[in-house]
Amino acid sequence: MFISDCRREFYDVIVSQRVLLLVASDVDALCACKILQALFQCDHVQYTLVPVSGWQELETAFLEHKDQFKYFVLINCGANVDLLEILQPEEDTFFFVCDSHRPINVVNVYNDTQIKLLVKQDDDLDVPAYDDIFRDEEDEEEDSECDSDGSEPSEKRRRFEEDVIERTMKRRQRREWEARRREIIFDYEQYEYHGTSSAMVIFDLAWIMSKDLNDMLWWAIVGLTDQWVQDKITQMKYVTDIGILQRHVSRHNHRNEDEENSLSIDCMRIAFEYDLRLALYQHWSLYESLCNTSYTSASLKLWSVQGQKRLQEFLADMGLPLKQVKQKFNSMDMSLKENLREMIEESANKFGMKDLRVQTFSIHFGFKNKFSASDIVYATVSLMENIEKEGPETTNFIKALDSLSRGNLDKLHQGLDLAKKQLRAIQQTVASCICTNLVISQGPFLYCSLMEGTPDVKLFSKPVSLCLLSKYLLKSFVCSTKNKRCKLLPLIMAAPMDVEQGTVIMVGIPPETESSDKKNFFGRAFEKAADSTNSRTLHNHFDMSIIELKTEDRSKFLDALISLLS
Repeated sequence: MFISDCRREFYDVIVSQRVLLLVASDVDALCACKILQALFQCDHVQYTLVPVSGWQELETAFLEHKDQFKYFVLINCGANVDLLEILQPEEDTFFFVCDSHRPINVVNVYNDTQIKLLVKQDDDLDVPAYDDIFRDEEDEEEDSECDSDGSEPSEKRRRFEEDVIERTMKRRQRREWEARRREIIFDYEQYEYHGTSSAMVIFDLAWIMSKDLNDMLWWAIVGLTDQWVQDKITQMKYVTDIGILQRHVSRHNHRNEDEENSLSIDCMRIAFEYDLRLALYQHWSLYESLCNTSYTSASLKLWSVQGQKRLQEFLADMGLPLKQVKQKFNSMDMSLKENLREMIEESANKFGMKDLRVQTFSIHFGFKNKFSASDIVYATVSLMENIEKEGPETTNFIKALDSLSRGNLDKLHQGLDLAKKQLRAIQQTVASCICTNLVISQGPFLYCSLMEGTPDVKLFSKPVSLCLLSKYLLKSFVCSTKNKRCKLLPLIMAAPMDVEQGTVIMVGIPPETESSDKKNFFGRAFEKAADSTNSRTLHNHFDMSIIELKTEDRSKFLDALISLLS
């Protein structure tokens, strides 16, 4: 059931209880978790934090802890499946679900006792009406009572015949109702998409309780930016939510002119700005950033010799010497840096890159440290999906969580270094896929498979890295292909998951079009294709459009998908 008053129905209920926090492995979930942890610290709430990367870990964590806890908070997991069916909890167990995955499972919506959904009500949820998908049991009992009436003596023949007609009518109505129900449920669950960021929902709660701090606001900004960087929400939704956060930023970060009220330079400041859509450029060289940002790389077609020439022309048009462009951004001449944004924008328009400017926020700690929200997202993702093994599975999660605190700048800088490696790996893989024509049209979709032994292939066995690669690849392919039909197709990408077990990880992403609503139909399509071919698949990820599959079942699975989507 939807919670209308977060404070009364959620926070006041758990504040005196022991709580288990189950947090998904994505940046938005980490940010929501940080805000909630800060609130729990304020009110001395006892909690245990368990990171979960998929449904199996969620079930295991629940089974391990169900005897000690009665209150469970799920962040970015649990809304889009029937939780009660999966977890089979006792009746005195309560779940508070804050999840941006849509559509929300109808059983979760209409369960009034155990499941409470912390969801922004102004998201267009389009949940079907209760009567369209649930029938009361009384109707069914009446049917069965009629059945037992059938053996009456002969003088009641007429009533018996009327009963038969009535019963037949009822059965027909029930069949029609069930057919309509299947249709309604199919329409509702057909597409997977994302609603308001969980970090923003939890920040709203902090704001309502007047406990919102600048740190919490920054985490809400990073949560929203994560959705934008990973292309989970439309540009319209992003701009709307940026506007909401901008009001909070000006409330928290206004500066008084007089000396007495001005804050010390060491304090944390958040500023709204129109920044360049270049990944990590303030911590890299401008040249590297231009080469490894998907937008500029795809627009200039940097995988080709012609593209490299265009990049040189672009830099010449701005009047920037190569020596300056190739050194660290911090070391560039101040005279060049002052007008850099204007110079780049002006030249970008001539080269057809009209969207190089983007609304975002940046954060300052003292003089030296300035980060934009997207820098933090890239750093946190690469810490979380770091493939260098260091200790137990949860180490990466804890490191990523810690890097969001401003006291841990060393971890953040480590994340930025890993992010540069990740972006380079993505860009090189995109270039090799396009130059060797690995992206092939399968009819209703494009398909690309990474072979074992490809450089950096281990990195792409991680879901977020594979999704980023897929989105960058589709963007680049759309810019490079001359086939107009292919420009409108979605993409399925596969990469080796575990060579010993013979599994691949597969992700499906929607078409790259201007008007795209970011809705993804691959989740349901994958399920149907797997069922119809008895393929050995594992639907373990919270995003339904990511699955694991046995390598030898891949060809029959893809054949089924082609016939299903044609």
